[in-house]
Amino acid sequence: MNKETILDIKDLQTSFTVDGFEIKAVDGVSFQLPKGKTIGIVGESGSGKSITAMSILQLLDKPGKIKGGEINFKDRDLTKLSEKEIRSIRGNEISMIFQEPMTSLNPVYTIGQQIRETLNVHQDLGKKAEADKAIELLKLVGIPSPETRIKQYPHELSGGMRQRIMIAMALACNPELLIADEPTTALDVTIQAQILQLIKQLQEELNMSVIMITHDMGVVAETCDYVAVMYAGKVVEYQPVNDLFKSPKHPYTVGLLNSIPRHDTDVDELEPIKGNVPSPKNMPEGCRFAPRCPFATELCVKELPALEEIKDGEQIRCWIYTDRWDGDPEVNVNESKRTAQS
Repeated sequence: MNKETILDIKDLQTSFTVDGFEIKAVDGVSFQLPKGKTIGIVGESGSGKSITAMSILQLLDKPGKIKGGEINFKDRDLTKLSEKEIRSIRGNEISMIFQEPMTSLNPVYTIGQQIRETLNVHQDLGKKAEADKAIELLKLVGIPSPETRIKQYPHELSGGMRQRIMIAMALACNPELLIADEPTTALDVTIQAQILQLIKQLQEELNMSVIMITHDMGVVAETCDYVAVMYAGKVVEYQPVNDLFKSPKHPYTVGLLNSIPRHDTDVDELEPIKGNVPSPKNMPEGCRFAPRCPFATELCVKELPALEEIKDGEQIRCWIYTDRWDGDPEVNVNESKRTAQS
């Protein structure tokens, strides 16, 4: 692994066996995350974003299981480590902010007790030092009157405060990699902006690498350096964030961007992607997006394209960009974008 790359996922495959049927929630996902950078993983619900994150931390509930691939974190393949070794990394070197803080925080313990528990598992500080560190962490994430807050219970705090508590807990052991799974879900727009700005600020101060899991392309534009677009368990496009917004390559990515409300166009109606995400029990034989794609040909329907690097730092899973494309040779996916996109 390149010393500038902190995480290198290769052909990750995670499945759930239900009633004797194997559901491939993550099917051959690969991407790299440079140290100190943020990658956004985007896609519709059911695309495999959260399962990818849970696979990294080995937090899969049965019947979920990693069936293949590598998760290389600082030259260690996490899929080969014992449960004891994974526990020493989880919450220490790699931390995660979950979607809903009210269900992630324990309602019967104070905020201070929960932060100190995280410190106690991974660091031998002593009770006084743990209490001081808990107050320091609350200050770090911008919570006023931290000496009072550590004595309170989750239900006594607002949603935005609880999310800041979750960030404080995730940062307790100075992790090198932070996974944020829809960190602004159920928060109002103003608080969302504050939370995203806080994560970005702390990343720069602590030189963390971040995986931002979201369905919101606006969040990606604000926070990410790279973007992996997932569809039906597979990565279909990987680009630096500025390149993806200026020139998206995959028809699915273009569809996601076209469905975003914008203030700089005269379009009266949004352009939703037609159709639905395929059922895991009935995946298309060829390209998984083919049934919804306006450019699909016979080749797309019959054969699944590989994730190909078409230039440095840019990977696409689409037949249009190969010499086997059997459609219009002059096709331009970007012509279907709305005007004035940036």
